[in-house]
Amino acid sequence: MSGGIKVIAENRKARHDYFVEERYEAGIILTGTEIKSIRASRLNLKDSYAEVINGEVWLNQMHISPYEQGNRYNHDPLRKRKLLLNRSEISKITGKVQQQGMTLIPLKIYLKQGLAKLELGLCKGKKSYDKRDTIADRDAKRQMERDLRERNKG
Repeated sequence: MSGGIKVIAENRKARHDYFVEERYEAGIILTGTEIKSIRASRLNLKDSYAEVINGEVWLNQMHISPYEQGNRYNHDPLRKRKLLLNRSEISKITGKVQQQGMTLIPLKIYLKQGLAKLELGLCKGKKSYDKRDTIADRDAKRQMERDLRERNKG
């Protein structure tokens, strides 16, 4: 698979809990056993988030399971990992996080041309009534499609 994109994991809960305003593609600095675990799809993005510290973006709470054949070279599953972004992107993100109270949430992790990449979303939190509205809209859309199918059948 040369040049293709293979999605390893998605954070579906993020779309439920947040409005995604902007998306960024970031590289991740990993150890050898971490990339092997990622290629085997042994990671979890559920409670992870990113933060800007001293002009650098760090990913917290992303769980990458230890590699089975890693023996003493294995990594800490929840260690902080540095993300690679352009300086202009980092300054733009920093401004929005500080002024508008937005959060950096990892949306998905994928392999692109053999390298692990992370899709980072600049998100605003949803209130509980927003979540209910989203669910109601989805149910209404499903019902309309069901009705259309029934009408087209008969």
